[in-house]
Amino acid sequence: MRDFRTLLVWQKASHLTDLTYDLIAQLPQTEQFDLVAQMRRASQSIEMNIAEGCGRKGSVDFARFLHMAMGSASELECAIGICTRRGFGQESHRLQATRQVVEVKKMLASLIRKLIPNRYRR
Repeated sequence: MRDFRTLLVWQKASHLTDLTYDLIAQLPQTEQFDLVAQMRRASQSIEMNIAEGCGRKGSVDFARFLHMAMGSASELECAIGICTRRGFGQESHRLQATRQVVEVKKMLASLIRKLIPNRYRR
């Protein structure tokens, strides 16, 4: 069992959740049950899947949860893109969140590569 709090990728994902909350606070009320809720769930899912994977037995199982975190990170990245196209939120917040989600995705990919041999990768 690993302590997820010691993983830099979880720390970055946690910070990304905070950035996401800051961004969604700026979105229009009309998006509260659509884009806002989806972004909140996706950002939470990234760090929660990392944490859950740390509690699992074996590297392959851990990597499976990291893949789920990667999917949620891609979903959040897409949602931030929607915000950009629609002009929702401050540009500086969107850029900061985009940079952070890309960094988290790179870190997840690196950790997955270290955990499992090539033949088990998706």
